[in-house]
Amino acid sequence: MKKGMFDFSEVATYFFRKKDPNRKTNFNLRTMHVINKISMLMFLAGIIYFVITHI
Repeated sequence: MKKGMFDFSEVATYFFRKKDPNRKTNFNLRTMHVINKISMLMFLAGIIYFVITHI
């Protein structure tokens, strides 16, 4: 794989990371991560739906 190509493992591990006890968190940061996870899941669901309906 080329070095400049997208690495899908970063996206896959985003959902299963452990919380870092040394990093402070607040409501805004947690909300941002929840919205990011929802948007990634919706995007993947849309791609799967598109592929299924256009085969």
